[in-house]
Amino acid sequence: MSKLSKEERQKQLNTLLENNPLLTDRELADRFYVSIQTIRLDRMKMGIPEVRERTKTAASAYARLKSVNEGEVIGKLIELELNKYARSVLETTVEMALQRSQIIRGHYLFAQANSLAVAVINASSVLTGTANLKFHKTVHIGDVIIAEATLVNTEGKKNYIKVNSYLKKEKIFSSNFIMFAERE
Repeated sequence: MSKLSKEERQKQLNTLLENNPLLTDRELADRFYVSIQTIRLDRMKMGIPEVRERTKTAASAYARLKSVNEGEVIGKLIELELNKYARSVLETTVEMALQRSQIIRGHYLFAQANSLAVAVINASSVLTGTANLKFHKTVHIGDVIIAEATLVNTEGKKNYIKVNSYLKKEKIFSSNFIMFAERE
């Protein structure tokens, strides 16, 4: 890999941390073939906190969950505003792939989207009523998928949620859910 200019490195650094805010300075330094100090200086200049602070932000999202527990969200929950939106990151692994094609099985993308649709609702009990799905692109081992859920409308116990999943800003999966919620 050829050395990037400072501006290009910072641009890519910002994109990487948007997609996976839990990357450490060591991991970032290894990706860009620079020192950890260079990454720290880049982060400071860009106003990006260290991984400990980024982890606290992600952890506080888990603390706000009402309908599921931390381990029940597929991927890492990185943002949550109950009854509004949520984001999660899924790092794909060899265990998720079909053996022959090395393509990630669709039920992992569905599970990420469905668990995020449940998580975004501020209720103690949430059940999937309907799911309308569309796969746009294949996903491969090592791809990092960002899912974004938005609560579009609520009518009584019915909650209409749109979830889109992206690989490097390219939509790879979209879904519309009707979720039934029992609020306390």
